[in-house]
Amino acid sequence: MSAMIPDDEIKIRRSLNLAPMVDFLFLILAVFAILAVTRTALYDSEVNLVKMDSKTPPPTMADAQSGHTVLLSINNKGQYKWVTEFNEFLLDGTTAVKHELLKQQELGLLPEDKSKTKVLLHIDKSANWESIATVIFAIKEMGYQISPVYTPDSS
Repeated sequence: MSAMIPDDEIKIRRSLNLAPMVDFLFLILAVFAILAVTRTALYDSEVNLVKMDSKTPPPTMADAQSGHTVLLSINNKGQYKWVTEFNEFLLDGTTAVKHELLKQQELGLLPEDKSKTKVLLHIDKSANWESIATVIFAIKEMGYQISPVYTPDSS
């Protein structure tokens, strides 16, 4: 009986074929790379940097009502601050920024047409890039225009 079945087919294989797993991992890597590039191409366009010098006064809420401007700032700790004419308050992360924008829109303080609202983002020099990029992407995903604002050094 053993002469009819070759010996190599009787032996139990103890190796694992990893080629399909490696192919699968390369496919997953390719999908995530394409998603990252697509997200950057979609949401990183049309971000304009606004220059403010020390002679120009910062925008006020009177300017905001005529042009529907929202003033946000990022401090050196990466915290977001909503700035109004009368007060400033910290927002806990990008979800709080999104929630505040939606709340302002529901209250009628911002127009329904999001293209008519401009968000000015004042960035502290020592703010980390992760918090800056996160809030820019979040605001762009909501459909608002965003312009980072900087004040040049006086030197």
